[in-house]
Amino acid sequence: MKDVKNIDDFKSKIKRVVISKEEIDAAIKKAGKQISDSYDGKPILLVSVLKGSFVFMADLCREITVPCEIGFMCAESYYEGTVSSGNVKITMDLKQDISKYHVIIVEDIIDTGRTLNEIVALLKGRNPLSLKVVTLLDKPSRRMVEFKADITLFTIPDYFVIGYGLDCGEYYRNLPYIAEYNG
Repeated sequence: MKDVKNIDDFKSKIKRVVISKEEIDAAIKKAGKQISDSYDGKPILLVSVLKGSFVFMADLCREITVPCEIGFMCAESYYEGTVSSGNVKITMDLKQDISKYHVIIVEDIIDTGRTLNEIVALLKGRNPLSLKVVTLLDKPSRRMVEFKADITLFTIPDYFVIGYGLDCGEYYRNLPYIAEYNG
């Protein structure tokens, strides 16, 4: 990203904190308990959709108190911009046979819904025992396809957010909170 040359440039793009680290931590603790209570004794596979959900996945799996495995997929639709291109590309797929697992897709944000729609269709075709979606953020006003997560931690209005794994041009993933981008 050409406009981030130093720390002042970096900070100038953070308009305001939308969701604090403490709010995120509390919501993840609650979601982890809900998943633990629902899947005790069942084979769970948590699937992180990279890159944005890696921070959320790490914190969520530490709050889950029952045995679980993890897997990773990568899908792209933004291509360094702030608006979804509408073209979803799976760039890394799972290695596991998911037919013996209750699969929980861990997503950072549902915007248009296209990316998750593609991923869910792909994984359903592999016959998991069940398939659920947990998302950190949901932006329903931007939905282009009908999609609803099974667990949503926060619903936000239509503005571009960064932090806690979410980026703009690969920057800002390291922020410990969710902020509105000042682009």
